[in-house]
Amino acid sequence: MTDREVMTWAIFGRSSRELAQLVADSSFVPDVVLGIARGGLVPAGALAYALDCKALFTMNVEFYTGIGTTLDSPVILPPILDATELDGLSVLVVDDVADSGKTLELVHSFCRDHASEVRTAVLYEKPASVIRADYTWKYTDLWINFPWSTEPPITPR
Repeated sequence: MTDREVMTWAIFGRSSRELAQLVADSSFVPDVVLGIARGGLVPAGALAYALDCKALFTMNVEFYTGIGTTLDSPVILPPILDATELDGLSVLVVDDVADSGKTLELVHSFCRDHASEVRTAVLYEKPASVIRADYTWKYTDLWINFPWSTEPPITPR
């Protein structure tokens, strides 16, 4: 599959450590790691462990409806995080990929008025992203097969 970027579990292990090292090298110490569900949950957990951050929050955002198909704009789904929980904290927002960047931008904006500082981290960033992540492991313009989402659901809904 030359038209796709393939991330295996082994590559994910290495990439998440390298991404965490980028954060650590910048001297940014997040009080909270916030994973964007669903794709950002696995990377967020890995970064939280690597950065020794016990506060791990999630936000559910829907944007992709299939390969290459999206809603017009991303939508925050319930349960919605109480933004006042972020008051005065440094937040690292994590997602698997900044493709259009619209999801990452939405969550960054959601946090920005409450947190003392908001930074973003992604495994992959694409050239068309409307936001540049503060920390990126790799840049690509290919579709990405992640180990947690490549296989179809066991029990499709």
